[in-house]
Amino acid sequence: MAPQMSEVSEAPEVPKVIVVTGVMAAGKSTVAQLLAERLNRSAHVRGDVFRRMIVSGAAPIVPDGGEAMDAELRLRFRISAQVADAYAEAGYTAVVQDIIIGEHLMEYVKSLGTRPVGVVVLAPRPEVVERREAGRTKTGYADGWTAADLDAALRVETPRLGLWLDTSDQTPEQTVTQILDRLPECRVD
Repeated sequence: MAPQMSEVSEAPEVPKVIVVTGVMAAGKSTVAQLLAERLNRSAHVRGDVFRRMIVSGAAPIVPDGGEAMDAELRLRFRISAQVADAYAEAGYTAVVQDIIIGEHLMEYVKSLGTRPVGVVVLAPRPEVVERREAGRTKTGYADGWTAADLDAALRVETPRLGLWLDTSDQTPEQTVTQILDRLPECRVD
């Protein structure tokens, strides 16, 4: 029996963990959720949930956040990877969504015990990110962050792992279709 249009059968080429990353307002949450919905057995692991679990004493996430911020990010990524591994071990494809850029992306992939792993980097143009940010109820660009600065960090400091997509002129549904059509390109193991 063929899979329904909204689902993708779990073939060997489907990674057990798919990391969806990019800058704030790149569309990670929406794309990760839609991608998870198109897979037969999946879980959406939202990295930001682990940041929000810290009730007091959290390091501010700012451009020059220093050692405390970096340690907190690494903790968040480690917990997220453990959750993704647990879902994958239980037979789900874990779709991880978070801002994992720069050196953190390679560290994150290496920290996963699960294989195969896929990485999708959503990289819309900075002016598109600014327009999307203006239309959101939550504010990501504050405390010294700008879309252009974070975009530069993404493009200059982040290793070219997996599938990089300029999603500036795509709907989230089009982006998910492109990811599924190009799934073998996202594999990094």
